[in-house]
Amino acid sequence: MLAPNPAPGPWQRRGADGTGSGFGTEQGWTMSDEVDLGRRQLLTNATALTGAVGVAFVATPFLASWKPSARAKALGAPVEIDIAKLEPGAMLKVEWRGKPVWVVRRTPEMLASLKTSTPLLADPESEASDQPAYAKNPARASNAEYLVVLGVCTHLGCSPAAKFTPGDVTVSADWPGGFYCPCHGSKFDLAGRVFKGVPAPTNLKIPPYSFPSPTRIVVGADAQSA
Repeated sequence: MLAPNPAPGPWQRRGADGTGSGFGTEQGWTMSDEVDLGRRQLLTNATALTGAVGVAFVATPFLASWKPSARAKALGAPVEIDIAKLEPGAMLKVEWRGKPVWVVRRTPEMLASLKTSTPLLADPESEASDQPAYAKNPARASNAEYLVVLGVCTHLGCSPAAKFTPGDVTVSADWPGGFYCPCHGSKFDLAGRVFKGVPAPTNLKIPPYSFPSPTRIVVGADAQSA
């Protein structure tokens, strides 16, 4: 005697004869079929998500390229400085291309000291030094009142200290005022010109700069390129 057909399981669809024999027929499916269908849907969703994420990763660098990064600025983007509150005799420090830039507002006395220091200098006319053409003069500036100079010693790249007071005993009794590098003893006057007999071979470097207004300086762009 044949055993009766078992009741269809929860994963079986009844066949046309009302039994659970719909395995592999057009009308029925098995749990394996449902698992395959679920896996297929999961893979479809994952592929779509991956595609969307890929588009986002591609788009993000493109959109970011519309704005200069901090690294791009450090590599050479001009820096604008507000000098409206810079007092006579004071110095302002900023960074350009990863290096310190000093802006000194020189007093009449500081400018007068440039003449007295000339006999002590190795390159008073800046013939062997690096500066724009408009800064190749005794003041090494386009506007004599303001010195714009890189605060990097031309010997080994140290940062000299500002020693503006004449006769400063931490430098020498006959010191006219300027910049002193304590690392190896290099000295520069208030135009960044190097003294004789010190390790530094040349004057401090003058970067390109311009005055878009009387109270603003742009470092990194001279008047021709500003």
